[in-house]
Amino acid sequence: MISKAQFNKELELIITNAIREDVGDGDHSSMACIPLTSRGKAKLLVKDSGIIAGVEFAKMVFKKVDKNLAVKTFIKDGRSVRNGDVVFYVEGSSQSILKAERLVLNAMQRMSAIATKTKKYVDLLEGTNTKLLDTRKTTPGIRALEKWAVKIGGGENHRFALYDMIMLKDNHIDFAGGITKAITKTKQYLEDTDRDLKIIVEARDLKEIKEILENDGVYRILIDNFNYEDTRKAVQMIGDKCLTESSGGITEATIKEYALCGVDYISSGAITHSVNNMDLSLKAVE
Repeated sequence: MISKAQFNKELELIITNAIREDVGDGDHSSMACIPLTSRGKAKLLVKDSGIIAGVEFAKMVFKKVDKNLAVKTFIKDGRSVRNGDVVFYVEGSSQSILKAERLVLNAMQRMSAIATKTKKYVDLLEGTNTKLLDTRKTTPGIRALEKWAVKIGGGENHRFALYDMIMLKDNHIDFAGGITKAITKTKQYLEDTDRDLKIIVEARDLKEIKEILENDGVYRILIDNFNYEDTRKAVQMIGDKCLTESSGGITEATIKEYALCGVDYISSGAITHSVNNMDLSLKAVE
């Protein structure tokens, strides 16, 4: 996984680019009718229910837009919210609040939706030893926000990107000429480049599970699109030789059954790519 410093750098890039995209050479709507010296106060109002996420990110945005904006928080990231709850107040320059408004709402609505869905999946895994992982199926440009939301919802982050873990999937294996060749070449590459990266290998059937196990140095086997019976067989074959991960179209209806097959992890793209934004508003306070 990437370091905290790298992660913070990603967040800074997201904020900088989002302000560039949204504000450009100025918020002319606000500048046209609101005096520069005008001060105001607004509240983050929940009009939905679920898990709130993005409060700390909102503070970062407000600080970037105007270091003099003051935020008073009532509900922290990861807490349950319902219609009518007020998450925080922000007070200061009216123009600054309006400049930050859309970025704060876009981020928090998306992050809260992801945290809510993640929490639902995590709750379904209760009573098992299986942990929930996210994937790289994220919105381009805001991956750090979406993976942060997964953590807030109780899930765990998979690799952040292509550079922090080796993951040999079906296409890698086919292009490399087979599983053993892919693994052998990968280990040689890591040695030649002096990199210390974990290796995950995807298996499409039990025969491929067997071949992966004939090779040393694999950190985790991705048991992809297996049915329940074959997943249980795969877990038995693998034993404690490496960690196990199920993936491939796993839904709310099937996640518990896959966990009961004994896998260490279940990865889900749906918790980031298939969510409906939480309804939030930033409303001026008289």
